[in-house]
Amino acid sequence: MDFSLISQTSLFRGYTPSETEELLRRLRASTRRFVRDSAVYTAGKPVSNIGIVLSGTAQIENNDIWGNTSILGLVKPGEVFAEAYACVPGEPMMVDVIATEDTEILFVNVPEIFRLASSGKGNYTRLIQNLVIISARKNLTLSRRILHTSSKKIRGRLLSYLSYQAELQGSNRIEIPLNRQQLADYLSLDRSALSKELSRMKSDGLIDYHKNIFTLHHTFTKGF
Repeated sequence: MDFSLISQTSLFRGYTPSETEELLRRLRASTRRFVRDSAVYTAGKPVSNIGIVLSGTAQIENNDIWGNTSILGLVKPGEVFAEAYACVPGEPMMVDVIATEDTEILFVNVPEIFRLASSGKGNYTRLIQNLVIISARKNLTLSRRILHTSSKKIRGRLLSYLSYQAELQGSNRIEIPLNRQQLADYLSLDRSALSKELSRMKSDGLIDYHKNIFTLHHTFTKGF
């Protein structure tokens, strides 16, 4: 296990590799590998472990009874998932977590974090602080998705998402982290309708694109 890498993750930020190693030993953390398209967590089941992706990628998604999938986010190496559910005993997952490629995940038990922190033995204050920050940032991410999908028009949703990515990356030439199907799912759109609107936006001179690379033109704001 690469403790130098783990100490750089959001949950263990501020700890040295040796401190992280000791914390993981006390917390009885474990790692597990998942093959592509396998379920890490499934909706309807409670969890008590935070997951930290060490390699690969996990996808957070909601699947309804009609088979429609809505992507809520991607979890990349160093990022955390399921922290909100793990902090509430018995709370069933409302989403599925799926490995989108061969993925290795570190699992850390949250009740054990709280138990050890309350004992007063060891330095767990920073760990609790990091957990709170992670949860707050996740709430902001979910709020951002609600903002992107608030428009009733396909173009409005695309403009909101692409504008945010341009601001985030500090450039009008951006690379988005989602393929077409993932983008459609994230924005709660039909893929064919999404592709047609992207073509219209290109014809209108708002954007150029090739796969996941987009160039936003100065006339972009006219689309709002």
